[in-house]
Amino acid sequence: MEPTPDTSAYMIAGYAVFFIVSAIYVASLFIRNRSLQRDLETLEDLDAKK
Repeated sequence: MEPTPDTSAYMIAGYAVFFIVSAIYVASLFIRNRSLQRDLETLEDLDAKK
């Protein structure tokens, strides 16, 4: 009977890719939120000047 191949390197690579993609997504959300806050402040300033 043939032994089960060792695929732990693929599992580790998969987890690494998952965490890298997740970190990029969270950073993207943070940057978008910061941009939205700036836009909101600009709109509130424009509304206050009316």
